[in-house]
Amino acid sequence: MSAAPGRAVARPAAGGAGRAGAPRLAHLRAAGGVAAPGGPPQVWIAFGGRADQPWLRVLRPGFRHCFAALRDAAGGWTVLDPLSGRLVVARLDLPPGFDLPRAWRRAGFAVLGPFAPGPARRRRLPPLAPFTCVALCRALLGAGAPFALTPRGLFRKLRRRLAGLGKNTLTAPAAPV
Repeated sequence: MSAAPGRAVARPAAGGAGRAGAPRLAHLRAAGGVAAPGGPPQVWIAFGGRADQPWLRVLRPGFRHCFAALRDAAGGWTVLDPLSGRLVVARLDLPPGFDLPRAWRRAGFAVLGPFAPGPARRRRLPPLAPFTCVALCRALLGAGAPFALTPRGLFRKLRRRLAGLGKNTLTAPAAPV
C-alpha cells in the first residue's frame, strides 16, 4: 500500500485489531486508507454527478447519485449501485490491499467512510418513500443513519458525523434575562 507524499499509512499491529498499537478508524480516515482484512465490515459511500436521466438535472451537480461499497472481514469488496429501474450488486475481484475508496476519489467521486453497518430499523409499517440511491445507502448504515432525501443532503450529514459535529443544536441552557 503506497501513500502520497506527506500522507501516513496505517499498518496493522502484529497482535490483531484489539491490541495496543493497532490502527484506529480515525487514523485510517485521516490517512485516506482502509482497515486491514480481518477487521469489522465497513461501508464506504461514493457520490457522483452525471445526470443520465432528465429529472436528475434538478439535483446539484456532483451530487446526483450515490452508491456504496461494503468491505468485508476477508478484505473483499461488494459494490451496491442502485440504478434507474434496477439494483446492481457486484463482488469485485481486486488484489488484496486494493484501496477502492482512493481509486474512486482519483476518478472524481466524493467518498465518505468508513462507517460501520448498523442494525436494521424496526418499523410497524413499510417505508412510504421510494427506493432511491439515498434510501439504499441509508439502509446500509442502519437505524442510526441520518435523514436525507438527496445525495447532497446525505453527503453533508455524513460529513458532519465524520467530523464529530453531530446535530446543530444548542446544548447549554438559556441564560436568565
